[in-house]
Amino acid sequence: MSAHPEPFDSPLTLSLSKGERLAQDRLVEGCVLVVLCVLFVGAAACSGTTNIFRQYEYEEEVYLSLDGTATVNVNGSLAALNALHGTSFEATPTARVDTAAIRAYYTSPTTHVTRVAQSRRNGRRYVHVRLDVDDVRRLGEVAPFAWSRYELRHEGNLFIYRQTVGESAGRDAGAAGWNGREVVAFRLHLPSKIRHQNTHREVRRGNILEWEQPLTDRLRGVALAFEADMDAQSILYRTLWLFGATFVAVAVAFVVVIWWVMRRGKADRVIG
Repeated sequence: MSAHPEPFDSPLTLSLSKGERLAQDRLVEGCVLVVLCVLFVGAAACSGTTNIFRQYEYEEEVYLSLDGTATVNVNGSLAALNALHGTSFEATPTARVDTAAIRAYYTSPTTHVTRVAQSRRNGRRYVHVRLDVDDVRRLGEVAPFAWSRYELRHEGNLFIYRQTVGESAGRDAGAAGWNGREVVAFRLHLPSKIRHQNTHREVRRGNILEWEQPLTDRLRGVALAFEADMDAQSILYRTLWLFGATFVAVAVAFVVVIWWVMRRGKADRVIG
């Protein structure tokens, strides 16, 4: 009897040849690769951004409906909120974020906060606020958006959207750790086909407009003017078609990967 027992192999392992086990391993690896690719592309599509790794010090993102209602996301460091809007939130890296105070700041008769979250980056505290807006034309009446004037009107077969961003509070942020390369962004998700816009850049995913500005210019109150003219008909059917096409493409890719792995497995068995 051997002094060293043989390693135990399960009946499934014993029933598979070397080529079959190799094919099985490649099938698993291929499936994992496809799933990871799908998750990455899906995350990028859902975020609506091509600058996946771009970091902004302050962002306003408006999802507009043709009836004037909107959902607004605000993402920004507490230092940026204090400097741009004149708030007095405790912005030191070790301080606890007062989410109740953040919620109260963004709440008004026409704005309803649905989510407040926080994060930390580059030694600074960030907050992430989502709110529903009853009428985007009245959004400038709310303190965090008072620097803007909003306009939405129906003219013929078009809806006309205009927004002007003016002066900021321009307060000293103290030792915020800024290096002068920080950027602010204003993003607009429109519900129908865009006929005119003044971003001077490509429209993303058919209906997303983005304007950027250096934080230094925003602190100085350099004005921004947004223009967007859109059809009066929703492009929901276009979005559904896009997701359907993406699903079909992923399914085809998945089948191709499985076919390729199985073919390689057969070739390995022949060689073995």
